[in-house]
Amino acid sequence: VIYEIDTFVPSSGSDVFSIESKSGEIRLKGPLDYEIVTFYDLQIKAKDMGTPPLSGHCSVELEVLDVND
Repeated sequence: VIYEIDTFVPSSGSDVFSIESKSGEIRLKGPLDYEIVTFYDLQIKAKDMGTPPLSGHCSVELEVLDVND
């Protein structure tokens, strides 16, 4: 199975999140800042290597909490 992030909402999420294509593990690439963005929605696509290839989608919603920084 190969994982990828299809859509970032907001689009600036592409600077903050990445996905490991083989495991599907979502990782931070940059800092989260509550004052800039409080919520992210990532549309994840998983596709197998069958013939024909099958795919599935899910939504990962992330809420950023405010902390003293």
